[in-house]
Amino acid sequence: NMMDDQLASVLKEAISRGGKIIIPAFSVGRTQEIIYSLSKLFDSNRLPVIPIFIDSPLSTKATDIFRLHPECYDKEFTDLIYGGNEVFELPNLRYVKDVEESKGLNSLNECCIIISASGMAESGRVLHHLKNNIEDKNSTVLIVGFMAEHTLGRRLIEAKDEEDATVRIFGDEYNVHAKIVV
Repeated sequence: NMMDDQLASVLKEAISRGGKIIIPAFSVGRTQEIIYSLSKLFDSNRLPVIPIFIDSPLSTKATDIFRLHPECYDKEFTDLIYGGNEVFELPNLRYVKDVEESKGLNSLNECCIIISASGMAESGRVLHHLKNNIEDKNSTVLIVGFMAEHTLGRRLIEAKDEEDATVRIFGDEYNVHAKIVV
């Protein structure tokens, strides 16, 4: 489908640059949609297998609930599950439980995908990942949802088309060198 195709091409390009790929995503719904798309892309060998970290306690809890209710999904999804695919458990996927492990991702020096809340990048663990990667030209910030006005997420979308753009995170200014993809 179109979302899978778009995701595949964006991620291939991002992986070729070798930096981290930060995806601010809502914990309930959007995160699970992305995991589902990723699992299909890895299964069909459309993407090189790189580590994925879900860094949001709420996302982890929400995913447990999604996992318990296969009866709520469309046929494609249900067929996958009943065909024995554990959609939310990929060999390269880790659910980050505690803050120490979350901080540990900062010093991880390899290409990986970090999906983290909040969805509009206003609070939560995603801010630390943005702060640590926004100035890295090899990194990518992938915007996958609606960003309301006056949110950091919206500011990142605006920064995409500006030269010498800066964003404010935790009260400090950062230069936007990461690639912003919407």
